Amino acid sequence: MTHPSDTLLDTVATGSHHDPHGVLGIHQGTDREGAVEWTVRARRPLAKSVTAVFSDGTRVPLEHVRSGIWEGTRGGDPGAYELVTTYDDAPDYVADDPYRHTPTVGELDLHLITEGRHEQLWTVLGSHVREHGGSQGTSFAVWAPNARAVRVIGDFNEWDGQAHALRSMGASGVWELFVPGLGAGTTYKYQLLTRAGEWVVKADPMAREAEVPPATASIVTESGYSWSDRTWMTQRAASTPVSQPMSVYELHLGSWRPGLSYRDAADQLVDYVGAQGFTHVEFMPLAEHPFGGSWGYQVTGYYAPTSRFGHPDDLRYLIDRLHQADIGVIMDWVPGHFPKDEFALAKFDGEALYEHPDPRRGEHKDWGTYIFDYGRNEVRNFLVANALYWFEEFHVDGLRVDAVASMLYLDYSREEGEWAPNVHGGRENLEAIRFLQEVNATAYKHHPGIAMIAEESTSFPGVTAPTDRAGLGFGFKWNMGWMNDSLQYIKRDPMYRSHHEGELSFSFVYAFSENYVLPISHDEVVHGKGSLFGRMPGDHWQKLANMRAFLAYMWGHPGKQLLFMGQEFGQMSEWSEARSLDWWLLDQPSHAQLQTFVAAMNGVYRAQSALWARDSDGRAFTRLGAPTWNPNVIAMTRRDWHGNTVVVIANFSGVPLHGYELDLPEKGVWHEILNTDATDYGGSGVGNFGSVLANESGRSTLVLPPLGVLWLAHDRKASAR
Repeated sequence: MTHPSDTLLDTVATGSHHDPHGVLGIHQGTDREGAVEWTVRARRPLAKSVTAVFSDGTRVPLEHVRSGIWEGTRGGDPGAYELVTTYDDAPDYVADDPYRHTPTVGELDLHLITEGRHEQLWTVLGSHVREHGGSQGTSFAVWAPNARAVRVIGDFNEWDGQAHALRSMGASGVWELFVPGLGAGTTYKYQLLTRAGEWVVKADPMAREAEVPPATASIVTESGYSWSDRTWMTQRAASTPVSQPMSVYELHLGSWRPGLSYRDAADQLVDYVGAQGFTHVEFMPLAEHPFGGSWGYQVTGYYAPTSRFGHPDDLRYLIDRLHQADIGVIMDWVPGHFPKDEFALAKFDGEALYEHPDPRRGEHKDWGTYIFDYGRNEVRNFLVANALYWFEEFHVDGLRVDAVASMLYLDYSREEGEWAPNVHGGRENLEAIRFLQEVNATAYKHHPGIAMIAEESTSFPGVTAPTDRAGLGFGFKWNMGWMNDSLQYIKRDPMYRSHHEGELSFSFVYAFSENYVLPISHDEVVHGKGSLFGRMPGDHWQKLANMRAFLAYMWGHPGKQLLFMGQEFGQMSEWSEARSLDWWLLDQPSHAQLQTFVAAMNGVYRAQSALWARDSDGRAFTRLGAPTWNPNVIAMTRRDWHGNTVVVIANFSGVPLHGYELDLPEKGVWHEILNTDATDYGGSGVGNFGSVLANESGRSTLVLPPLGVLWLAHDRKASAR
């Protein structure tokens, strides 16, 4: 056998070689007579002696060759072996040899990674506790195509990676090493030797657990969780969210009730959200992030649930409990950018890798972050697989995709000369569009019944159109136009609202162009905007009346609904992630009554399929306005597929309207199923004594409460008599 050169041995000894397994470990050769012999090499600096002990009992003493590398030979069938190392004034050290093991990444895996088609990427890359080659240990695999060498460091080697260099898996850019004896809880990072000759230290991009910030190491983890949500998951797979009720409670877990772990939150969230009647919770990002003030929108660990609230299995428990209570779970997902923290994805192997190398496409100047290189197979695969990961490993029911507009346009927030057009000379980011189409199509293919939701603030066409019709393939789009217009309207003094009726009615022009979610999100209660309650005009009573009216109008409008935490009881101060919601407000009867109203409204909403079954079907909607026309009144009809009808009538003026004539869509009895001015909710009690009668032509005469909304449901049986 040809012996390695001194230079090669020196490089391997320092963990700086791309193929340490080519030198270390066991290698077949022949002796001078041509007989098969096996050479064992091991790195054991400062050792007094090293012996390879084989499973057949053969002991092969190794001799020191150079730079702490030892070597010995044997004949016959070698089998597995351990290394027994002696040191001066120390007990013998017995250990399996990482370098005797075959790769844990297969050729098919490498092919799929290179093609950008590995839909379970997290099962191959990252760290995994496993049995391999007869030994229990942890495998490490990382994509770093520009690196000259890669070492894993951690608490198991005193953060010195010279003894744990990974091998290059060729043109795939993947590096791999199996380390016997390591298990869950091991902390680690990677050291990467750049082409410039510098070592950089990075957390694992595919880590499935990370240290609690501000610590930044990755953690070897394994799940022992057993799910109990089969009924929910079966029903979800058979459902179509666009034709189901969806009222979403958005929350920031760290400030909803500070100090709660994932497991602590399970009981409290299930009880609270269930009592309030919301169908879903939407968590602001729970992927690991270094800076709490980013609210999770600057992600460094895309596959790691933040450890601030516990172990990944604790998050599984929280989601499981919500599902068992028939509450869906949506999570914010941030594939639009990532921060420049040195320990994370930025210039991962010394060069632009996850980010686009051209700063005109690879940086968000406004946010001080990098933009993913959506045109690179491996990067696109990293993100597509990440979406699937949250669906498969954590059973989430939807992903709300943050800042889609910033991904769609090359000139997003850029001045002339700061962006480069696409191959057709346009401003659309074609690679990002293809990525979004792929992630949506793939997610829906594997997980029917889930919801992919776009936070998209422009008029980009076909956001929720199917990908086979050139759409982006999302299930829903946030209706930012409705949000901006309606908030602009509701903040006005009722005296002047009659001049701005278009701010409410314009949304009807495009309400059915996409599958919409109407959002009053965290973005509307920060950065000096105050709270939703604070936007309302008038005295305290009028503010609360406006709140009830606005929410009932929102819930009655075509589209699903999302409300940020605290608004359900009239949070008066602007939200801050650094402190709790103002739960003390519930000691005030008027705010407790608002909370009661939201719960009641959600209950009525869920019971009335006309309010949600055909949200995206313009044929199920009619704007009402005759014979009386009042610019302060918005009235509409909602219908389901079975003839059930609900009429929503909003009076945004500050006075009751008596004798208000309105042509309802059918004759007969219409029950007042919701009145925001009911005394139980803190209102003045103006209404129609529970029902309204429409004559043969549908004409009805009503009393509309001040700053109030009525929901009327047609009684088909009574009307038929």
